[in-house]
Amino acid sequence: MSGKIVAGIDIGTYQVKVVIVRHEREKGDKALPQIIGTGYAESRGLRNGYIINDSDVIRSVRSAVLQAEKAAGVEVKRAYVSIGSVGLDEVFSHGEVITTRADSEITQFDVDKAVQDSEDRIVDSIPNRKILHAIPLSFAVDNEPVLGRPHGLKGTKLTVETLFITSYEQHINDLVHALENIGIVVEDIMAAPLAASFVMLTKAQKRAGCVLANIGAETVSIAVFENNIPISVKVFPIGSNDITNDIALGLKIPLEEAEKIKRGTLMNHNYSKRKLDEIIAARLSDIFELIDAHLKRIKRDGLLPAGIIITGGGSGVASIQDLARAALRLPSRIATLDPGQNGKVRDASWAVAYGLCMWGASDESETSGIGVAHTAKNKIFGWLSQFLP
Repeated sequence: MSGKIVAGIDIGTYQVKVVIVRHEREKGDKALPQIIGTGYAESRGLRNGYIINDSDVIRSVRSAVLQAEKAAGVEVKRAYVSIGSVGLDEVFSHGEVITTRADSEITQFDVDKAVQDSEDRIVDSIPNRKILHAIPLSFAVDNEPVLGRPHGLKGTKLTVETLFITSYEQHINDLVHALENIGIVVEDIMAAPLAASFVMLTKAQKRAGCVLANIGAETVSIAVFENNIPISVKVFPIGSNDITNDIALGLKIPLEEAEKIKRGTLMNHNYSKRKLDEIIAARLSDIFELIDAHLKRIKRDGLLPAGIIITGGGSGVASIQDLARAALRLPSRIATLDPGQNGKVRDASWAVAYGLCMWGASDESETSGIGVAHTAKNKIFGWLSQFLP
């Protein structure tokens, strides 16, 4: 079988989703990876995105992987994996370095050292955490802001403002061990909101400024982009299961029935539509208030021209688009996945798993917008110069 085979595994609280792709190099760098197999299973053993029961998670992942392997006709031995638990968080830091060359020209070595200095300044303040991604937000040479890449400029001192995406080391280790138990080597781990952005956002949206909101079963994760760079990532401990619970309590009905009503699959019922809409709107308003408060904290509230793009299993709730537009004072739309790929990816809930495949299929020489650095094992993944304009 020709081409590079890549697997992406998204272990969500509601479902485990696996996508296997083949990437044909001879078709050119810009050719998208072709999906050859998918699999999914009900998630068990997770809470708010982190593992609480290893054996349950292992069974769920094994079931989804076997399904994808059967469809693809290949065995998954290595995979790229997402993490989207409430333990995911961000830290901003400042780093600086004196340029090393005699002619004061800035090199990649200087850039790496400046980013490393920004990491050294925070490492003692984030015990029990591991850095997933290091994203340089801006550079300055001799206190003068740099527009674009600092490489090749001349100066005495290089400074950098860096965004670090971190997660609890225990959550990462549990994830890796669960996959090792079914014989899969974890190639790398990526924050779920960033993986989804590869397939849910256009370059124009990321350049203008937008927020991608993934509404999962027990968490809502967001990634904020500006000038093509992720400038903030956050996960909130609230999700579409809370809407189901509210419907069950408000209408005094079983959870299973409430879930069907939420998803619009139970049509013949005698409940007041007005009351149902009020229940759903109240919980969605809570979610968007959390997002708005975060945007205020990073000074981007009402200032993202491409608005909010909503995805995830909870994005199918009626009226969610209008509620988001009103609450955030931003343009709002529901994300849609490319209907191509032979229909194997059915909806936007597959975005994270497919995004992981696109990341795994890329390499540093690519300039397609998904060309990212695959790093050594001690740092799971570092986004450096590839994200600069």
